[in-house]
Amino acid sequence: MSPVAVTVCALLAYFLAYRFYSKWLATKVFCIDAAAITPAHSQQDGIDFVPTRPQVLFGHHYASIAGLAPMLGPAVAVFWGWLPALLWLVCGSIFIGCVHDFAALILSARHQGKSIGALCEDILGKRAKLLFLLLITFGVSLAMGVFVYIISLLFTWGSDFEPQQLSASTTSFPEVVMPSIGLILVALVCGWLLKRKQASLLWVTVGGFSALLALIAVAYNIPTMGLPQHLWPSTTLWIWLLMAYAFAASVMPVWLLLQARDFLNSLLLVLGLVLMYCGFFLQNPSFDAPAFNANPDGAPPLLPFVFITIACGAASGFHSLVASGTTARQLDNETHARPIAYGGMIAESLLGLIAVLACTTTLGSSTAWAKLYVNWSAVADSLAAKLGVFIHGSASFIAYLGVPSELAVTLVAMVVVSFALTTLDSATRLLRFNLEELGLKNRFFATAVACAFICFFAFYEIDGKAAGLTLWTLFGATNQLIAGLALLTATAYLKQRGRTIWPLAIPAVFMIVMTMFGLSVKLIHFAEQQQWLLFCLAMVLMIIGVAVSFTTGSAMRKSASRDV
Repeated sequence: MSPVAVTVCALLAYFLAYRFYSKWLATKVFCIDAAAITPAHSQQDGIDFVPTRPQVLFGHHYASIAGLAPMLGPAVAVFWGWLPALLWLVCGSIFIGCVHDFAALILSARHQGKSIGALCEDILGKRAKLLFLLLITFGVSLAMGVFVYIISLLFTWGSDFEPQQLSASTTSFPEVVMPSIGLILVALVCGWLLKRKQASLLWVTVGGFSALLALIAVAYNIPTMGLPQHLWPSTTLWIWLLMAYAFAASVMPVWLLLQARDFLNSLLLVLGLVLMYCGFFLQNPSFDAPAFNANPDGAPPLLPFVFITIACGAASGFHSLVASGTTARQLDNETHARPIAYGGMIAESLLGLIAVLACTTTLGSSTAWAKLYVNWSAVADSLAAKLGVFIHGSASFIAYLGVPSELAVTLVAMVVVSFALTTLDSATRLLRFNLEELGLKNRFFATAVACAFICFFAFYEIDGKAAGLTLWTLFGATNQLIAGLALLTATAYLKQRGRTIWPLAIPAVFMIVMTMFGLSVKLIHFAEQQQWLLFCLAMVLMIIGVAVSFTTGSAMRKSASRDV
């Protein structure tokens, strides 16, 4: 099949799933109640619990979940061929990821806006809660460490940055620094206008989004803000600046920066996606990559690592943290959960789908594709380079519409960075919530500890080099384990209430089995390479997964015995 035919089938599957399957879940499984009082109203505090317009909350939720992962994961996973990556993105999102996000949001909204980790105490007991909170703290810290490192590479003025001679391997995009900083300032003004002045959402949106597009246009013409290269911050300095931003943003009230910035980000991504897909359909390209590449040079086995490498876009435990950590605390009405959670996950999967297409149809030939994906070491040594393949591939779709190539690259790079930044500060806020649950009640101190955890992984090296794909694979396993355990928790919740459980139980078992399989393989690899810290971390993940799974099974058996 041609890429266009494959994409049409995928889009049809997304539409049918939202139209019918999500409606059945809402009415028959979760029993959505429009009259229910959500935590945003019952616990309103003006900082974290704030009733929010559904369109604005969708923007926050979408921007928070759609960070680097749905672009970076597929850009790596196509090494096994475009077909496994595409099937997992579409089927995984419809039957696992969307259900997972929907369940996490509803459960949290019905339990005082508690995080998925804290929910474990109500549903499974104190031991499960502690294990889950530790798992979440580790997984989010690791993922954000990788994000910070990659963002710092994209911000750095590297030797490969030459606006007039862009190549698919470019990893340096300093032109997005100015609009990234400008977006923060614009969002602060928009948040203040909406909250304090009760300004019209329409006019604030028009003004804020116009300002964002103007910043991108200026950055296209003045990519490094007129600064010489020797005055541009280094990669290390960018890491520290990003962590300072994450600290400040994560302690601010959600209405001041997070809501407005995420809403503008979501509009930018929607614009980018529309342009990418329109350009793709008009271009009607052919696949450069093979449909199936079962044994690529040096790569781990396709099963289960294609599921783990695509850590977002199909099913992501991080989404349960966003849904239950921030989104549930802003949910105005339970009926909004379906479009925000299930619909938001489909929107993220659309981003993952375009990433697969960009990395498999835009390089000109199968030979050119093979040079970039020559072996696993070439993929592992430069995650940023594979992200560059996505940026330039997606930009080529937009350029087909008549947009100048360099401007298209700037637009796509801005989409990538802006979503990575919003995920960074949302994740730091989620880590703060987690640490508060673990006993660190002062929000400033808890945030400082969260930033310290992230910094550890941002600077972590193996054999003198950034850990790169090693940490990404470990994050993927952690992420999928969190998703499986979140689904198990929701399964226990439904079981205790006599509801249908198979839509959650089957995905939960699948995710946990695949993750344990992958961790087992990684344990052997870490032992062979004498990477003992990573070996211990992987072992701890397996122990936590087994312990929470047994605890869930015990809770469900007790529920069943009471029913009898």
